Amino acid sequence: MKLGIVREHREGERRVAATPETVQQLIGLGLEVLVESGAGTAAGHSDGSYVRAGARIVPELDPGSLDVLAHVRPLEPATAAALRRGAVTAGLASPSSELPTVRALAAAGVTSFALELVPRISRAQSMDALSSQALVAGYRCVLEAAIRLPRFFPLFMTAAGTIPPARVLVLGVGVAGLQAIGTAKRLGARVSANDIRPASADEVASMGGTFIKLDLETAEASGGYARELSADRGALQRQLLAPYVAQADVLITTAAVPGRRAPLLVSREMVQGMRPGSVVVDLAAESGGNVEGSVPGQDIAVETADGQGTVTLVGMQDAASAMPSDASRLYAKNVANLLALVVRDGTLVLDFGDEVVAGTCLTHDGEVRHAPTADALAVPANRASDNEGVA
Repeated sequence: MKLGIVREHREGERRVAATPETVQQLIGLGLEVLVESGAGTAAGHSDGSYVRAGARIVPELDPGSLDVLAHVRPLEPATAAALRRGAVTAGLASPSSELPTVRALAAAGVTSFALELVPRISRAQSMDALSSQALVAGYRCVLEAAIRLPRFFPLFMTAAGTIPPARVLVLGVGVAGLQAIGTAKRLGARVSANDIRPASADEVASMGGTFIKLDLETAEASGGYARELSADRGALQRQLLAPYVAQADVLITTAAVPGRRAPLLVSREMVQGMRPGSVVVDLAAESGGNVEGSVPGQDIAVETADGQGTVTLVGMQDAASAMPSDASRLYAKNVANLLALVVRDGTLVLDFGDEVVAGTCLTHDGEVRHAPTADALAVPANRASDNEGVA
């Protein structure tokens, strides 16, 4: 069986779906590994390093000749359509926002595995790409804040006077939020955090942060994820958070609801209430943003309410790709461990009785197996049929 490692073409994407280390693991599964030339260059892996690991370098992959295709970002519809029937893909698929690609995968009879759908169970932790990449992103967003903040993070006691530590507030305490808390603490900041899931309080304390408890309803969904608050509860949350935001030198937001637009946690007025020189980093900017007015990939100067200065609003984009070497190291292991479930002695074995295989499978044999995505694909078709014949 031929496994192809694609060179990512989306602007800003520097990760790769396999490293020389995981190539050896994949070959051990009985796969012939083909790596598109230059696929690992941005992550620090030369073509030669893949050859030494046992892979074959090709100038350009032919999707139609592959049995398995591993990727980082969602495939383009044209690439999906070019795959042969029965082929397997493994990578991030963003099914809720990449419906044309999902439709193309199903139409082509491709068995696609979306790493976003890996069940959150102990046995699947080694395949959990969302967690591994969130760890990288959480670390990176603190560094981005520290670079822009015109103050020190740690406490300094000098002959010229004492410099107090920066105050960092983290909203959203998933993997990215916890990593942000830990990184900010290691840099010497005073860190507090909030999350609408009650179990987060102990996690924040374990990282050395102070948990901010708000008088809000419990909002925890299955699998340990947060669920979206109602509109009135969301407004109350912002009202209760406002004084804590105003006191922070750095605000980092990481809140997300899987498969849906990121919740709005911070209004423009809340940002304007911060001190001049403060920094806000919105890690959720690409999925709609936790902070009103954030734009992926842009720094925006927001004038403070007192007119004495500005707050820098940073919309993060491709956060994990900013550290492509370690991000790829983790992601490639996620991919290889998932493929180890469905490839045995060079043969594809799809056991849909396995909850990891069944839960991660997006499309198979012409069908969309992920129910929310199947429902989303059905809506446009239904609306089109309802409107037929209407002038």
